[in-house]
Amino acid sequence: MMYSLLLAVIYLIFISLGLPDSLLGSGWPTMKVAFGVPSSYAGYVSMAISFMTIISALVSPRMIRRFHTKWIVIVSIMLTILGLLGFSFSTSYWMLFLFVVPYGLGAGAIDASVNHYVANNYSSSVMNFLHCFYGVGAVISPTIMALALSRARWNEGYRWTAYIQIGILLVCILSLPLWKKNEETKEEAEEPVAGIREAIKAPGVILTLIAFFAYCSGEATCFVWTSSYFAGAKQGLSASMIAMFGSLIFGGLMLGRLISGFISNKLGDRLLIRIGIVVELIGIVMVMLPIQHYLPAAIGFVIIGTGMGPIYPAIQHMAPTNFGKKNSAAVIGLQMASAYVGSTFMPMVFGLLQQQIGIGIMPFYLLIFALINITLLERTYVVIRKKKLTEG
Repeated sequence: MMYSLLLAVIYLIFISLGLPDSLLGSGWPTMKVAFGVPSSYAGYVSMAISFMTIISALVSPRMIRRFHTKWIVIVSIMLTILGLLGFSFSTSYWMLFLFVVPYGLGAGAIDASVNHYVANNYSSSVMNFLHCFYGVGAVISPTIMALALSRARWNEGYRWTAYIQIGILLVCILSLPLWKKNEETKEEAEEPVAGIREAIKAPGVILTLIAFFAYCSGEATCFVWTSSYFAGAKQGLSASMIAMFGSLIFGGLMLGRLISGFISNKLGDRLLIRIGIVVELIGIVMVMLPIQHYLPAAIGFVIIGTGMGPIYPAIQHMAPTNFGKKNSAAVIGLQMASAYVGSTFMPMVFGLLQQQIGIGIMPFYLLIFALINITLLERTYVVIRKKKLTEG
């Protein structure tokens, strides 16, 4: 019973993690007008948020050694609430950068600590369901933003999301006894935790980090620019409808992870990743189709998200198996940092490119990262296999 209740709380935490991630992309077409800035400026805000998550991801192995996961989660959600409320009260573009600090630090700490906890204590199926619930949060927030745009202002979208986060925080505080009971049993068998310098030397780690960078570059570009793609490439769509399209990629991610949750224990992480990238490529081709109506592109983004769905959780779940439990905390922290480097710079790079070439290059941009991702992951498997044969 305690196990099931704690798992429910962990799922709720990942809904909390997903809630802020799609607000910027869905609200930006309206926010840029309110602030009087160019479209590409969304990339700078996204970059700043991601930069703070890189910092929190790199210090996460040290935090995991010193603090229980439950305390990292509670403090992180508090920071996220502060960031959301700060965004909601911002009246000038520069003010957003004051609040990206708690916004980004909170998200990165939750991501790294809870992923490490689940990768070491739960099955691949649970990891996929966990990230499915991230998708639930990310799908909800564009709907909140669309409602705010139709009935109030974009500021209310951030404020209403902060209120939901406060409710989740209260649940986490009430769940503290569940964490204590579970961690008492887990800590007895816990192995020493390696540092970043030691873990990065493990064969295959660097290849995995670059692959993760590529995956998250494509994912983050979709997060930030999907709504803008429809605003620029398709005609006659309302502001609220464009905001709603920001949830397409997140809906696909949620669907992909839900399906993966049922089949991952049978297929395994590697096969799931291969199937996922094939599905992602099909979605990219659909977005490329030269059809003016928005429907094929909308379906294409859902398919892209569905294909992306199992990739992130599968890569993280493989960390203890591929690199050992001793290295897993540091490897996952490095993966998170690498992911956020992609999330930091690649949406900004795309913003600059689309200003020069046009928003229509988006599917070609996504294609490049999908191919880099699968190529390097396949190479990682070869390196790990050789290492095991040598040791065996």
